[in-house]
Formats: sequence, C-alpha cells, structure tokens
Amino acid sequence: MIDKSRRGAAEPDVLAPDAVARVIGDLGAAAYRWTPPDDRMVWSAGAEAMLGLARGDHLKTGKDYDGRIASGSGLSRAEAARSSAIHGPHAGTRLFETSYCLLPPPGSFMPMLRVEDCGLGLFDADGELLRIDGMVRLVPAAFLDAAPGEGVADPMAGRVHLTRLVERKLAEAAGGDAEFGFLMVGFDRLGRLNEAYGSEIGDELIDAVGGRLREVRGSGEVLARFSDSKFGMLLSTERLALAPHFLARVNATPFRTSAGLVTASVSAGAVVAPRDGGRAAELFAHARDALRSARARGAGSFETFHAASVHAVQQRANLRFVDDMLSALGENRVSLAFQPIAATETRIVQFHEALVRVRGRDGGMYDGATIMPVADRFGLTVLLDRHSLELALAALARDADLRLSVNVSPTSIHDDVWLRILDEGTRAGRGARLIIEITEAAGILDLEVMRQRVRWIQERGVRVAMDDFGVGYTSFRSLRRLGVDLLKIDGSFICTLMESAEDRHFVRALLDLAHNLGMETVAEWVLDEPTARQLAEWGCTYLQGQLIGLAQGQPPVGDTPAPA
Repeated sequence: MIDKSRRGAAEPDVLAPDAVARVIGDLGAAAYRWTPPDDRMVWSAGAEAMLGLARGDHLKTGKDYDGRIASGSGLSRAEAARSSAIHGPHAGTRLFETSYCLLPPPGSFMPMLRVEDCGLGLFDADGELLRIDGMVRLVPAAFLDAAPGEGVADPMAGRVHLTRLVERKLAEAAGGDAEFGFLMVGFDRLGRLNEAYGSEIGDELIDAVGGRLREVRGSGEVLARFSDSKFGMLLSTERLALAPHFLARVNATPFRTSAGLVTASVSAGAVVAPRDGGRAAELFAHARDALRSARARGAGSFETFHAASVHAVQQRANLRFVDDMLSALGENRVSLAFQPIAATETRIVQFHEALVRVRGRDGGMYDGATIMPVADRFGLTVLLDRHSLELALAALARDADLRLSVNVSPTSIHDDVWLRILDEGTRAGRGARLIIEITEAAGILDLEVMRQRVRWIQERGVRVAMDDFGVGYTSFRSLRRLGVDLLKIDGSFICTLMESAEDRHFVRALLDLAHNLGMETVAEWVLDEPTARQLAEWGCTYLQGQLIGLAQGQPPVGDTPAPA
C-alpha cells in the first residue's frame, strides 16, 4: 500500500524504478532497452537470473543476443519491429510482438528457452531503427523430453508418432503377436484450472503431469502428448492391468507450480488392441469414450472400453460412416459445390467458396456440416482437405476467369502432401485466383508456426482468410500476429444481426478491427437486404449467404451480379 501522508497532495502515485523492476521480475519477465546505433543493451534487474547467468555475456549487445536466436524459430525483435504495421503512441514508433527460441551458450548444458518479446520500436524519418524498449518473458516448456525414438509431446507431432506406432503394432498383431494396450490420460476440468490460475499455470500442470507419467512409465513403453490436455501411452496388457495403481501415483499429491501447490487430477481410459479396434483411429476413438466414462465416475478415475456401451453403439455407426467416406474418396464420390461471394457495394460476384460434398452409397448427399465433425474425430480431415484442394485447383485450370476459396483445417495446413498440392498449383499459375480459408473454430496449437505457414502460402501468391471468426479460439491479438488477408465473420452473428443488439456491437467491432489491421471482410449467412445495408454502412467488403446465392454444383462463368 502506498502511504500518501508522506508526500505532497499534488505528487502523483508513481512506482519507483526498483519497484517496477520487482513487479516485472515477479511476473517472470525482464525489461530492456536496445539502441542499434551503438548496439548497446540495458536490462532490468534480474534479467540474468531469469535467462540464466551463463547467458549474461550474450545480453550486452544486440548482435550477441540475436546470435543466440535459433534459426527459423521466429523473428528477432528488430525484424518484428520493422515488419510491424501497428503504430505506437508517439510519432515514429511501432508496436511489435514476436516469439523465438534462445540457444544455450556454447559449451553449456543449459536448455533452449522459448521467449516472448514485445515492445516499442522508434524509427527516424528515413525509417532507420533508433531504439527498442521492450520486455521478454519465458514461455513454459511445450515439449516432453521423450526417450530417443519414443516420440515427442508436441500435440500434433506426438499424435502422428503414436498413430504410426499403433498401426505398426496392429500389423504385428495380425501376424500372430500378442495383444497390446493403449492408455489415454486426460486432465479433469483443466478449463476450470485455467480460469482459476491462468493458462500459464495450466501449461505448468501439463508439464508436471508429463513428468509424473514418465516416472511411472515402464521399460520399452511409449509416452507422448496426444492433444493439448491428453497424453497417450503404449504398453503391454499386463502393465495395462496396473494402470489404476500408477494413475493413483500420478494423482497422489498436489502439483508444484510457480503459483504454489495446485491440486489437480487426471483420469484415464484404456483399450486393448486389436480386440477393441483394428485401426489407430478406431482405437483412439474408443479410448476417448473410455476416458469420458471414467470422468463421469469422478475425478481421478480409470475405465476400460466396453464394446456393449451406448457410446460403442454410436461408435459403430460412426465407423460405418467413416468407411463410406473412405470409399467415397476412392470412388470419385467427393465433389465441390460453389457458393458466390459478392462485393457489398456493387453485388458483383468476386469469387466462390468451394464447399466439399460427399455422395453416400445410398445416393444421399452429405455437406461439410455433416461430414467434418466425424472426419475430424477419426482422422479423415486431412484426406478430405487434400482432395478438396485438388478439386479446386482442377476447377481453376478449367476456367481461367474463376476465383475460388477453399477450406483447410489448422492441422492439414502443415500436411506435406497438402502443401505439395498447393505448391504445384501455384507453380501452374493458379495462386492469384485462390484463397485458403483456415477454419478458426478448430483452434490453432502453435501461433508462431501457423504465422510462418501463412507467410509461406502468401509468398506463393495465394491469399489467406480466417474462417468462422468469432466462434473459435483465436484472439484479436493472435489475429494480428497471423497476418491473414481476409476475415470471415461467422454467420451465427450475421443471421440475427437486426434482432440482436449484442451481435450488432460485436460485428461492428470486428469490422472496425479488421479495417484497422488492413484486412478485407466477408459476412457469412446474409439472409436479407436490411442486413446487407447495415453491413455496407459499416464497411464490410463482401457478402455471402442466401441473399447473394446458395451453393451450386457448378459456378457461373465470369463475374455476375447478385440479385439486388
């Protein structure tokens, strides 16, 4: 508490410099000033302790500090400041934000650090960087130090590695080898813990649980991150029978974090292969069902999969659907429908969204809303995304006047095959007529990796849009960092725009934000003329929905006016 009685009444309440440094240090951060003309760096107290005393010699100059940034891990502070389009509070200043990895000093056994760096760059009239005032903060470790060959804890890479191992062991089991077990371990009420303590403490808890699972892991057993809050473990059926005991060990005591001791628990679901499934996707789905049943019994519970459960009945129906989807891919039963997107002011169609359609064996046509939830659950999304992109590029090749947008999930956008398909299409000169829509509702695991992927796509002449914005996980700040070209506002906010004051405030704020960030905007599900006029008044760039036109099997040739 500040004692005002010891000062004059006119003196403002201001923290002393040492108090400011203490607050910054307590937040796990360090402030700095870097002046490029003399390359000198000055740090707040505690910077060496936070980054490691052995790194002290590399904190004195910008050149030495930048030399410790791992190649390809992110933009340096200078690169981020120069590329920023966000003006600061004073003339000649720009706000920036970046993230990168700091390598350990040569000959040191210190770990590599992930660092967030944000601040304010000052430029002269010729655009030369004169000074940066900023702050760095350590990011909690996101990777498990799995034993060599046992996979990693990055959610995407860990899941891919587990899938390959499970498929290989299933092939071995088909040759007469013994059964094996798969255990899925997940947090109980991690969302509530994040709300109570913050996501950084949540990250620490995930790391702590991973450490305890490593302690109970037996020789030859495989442990990896399966998703943001789940772990997967491959083990023998004999060891699987002991899972309740080592689960109890994991939950035995509170977890130590930077916020102190935190009480948390994990539950687990188990399957036996190949008894409970002949494919990795099937086993993972059954393990999730078992984990769901365990959580229903109470925090810290364990459950094995039972084929006769209600979830299993639904699972079998889903598997039949999945089998139909796989057959459709091989039998040319996957196609595209094309929905027009028009300029708000002129109502001239500017491009079409290519929407995936699958014709079932029964002759029925399934749209994306029906297909994608099941496809995502069973690992088919990347196959559909690849095929959709191939079909879209083929349509562009047939019609030189056609412009298309095509959807891709945040997972598929890193798929080597999908990237090769896109690269070949852009080399054939179709990139300028293509827009890639990233599905925002699915969530983005690594913002920096996604930012680099967006830039890779844009370098090939392809524009990038954030689809369904407003219903997923991407924040306004993250949106700015991604650097996309278009923002598509989810239709659930548009279709009720004229009836809901809350939706009007939200949509107008999104349009203002996008305008300030230099992004074009698309409003989905535009149903009527009053909604269109309101969006036009607020500066929305494009309209999509029933008012403009429904999806058709073939797009019209050339730009056409939408109905007025």
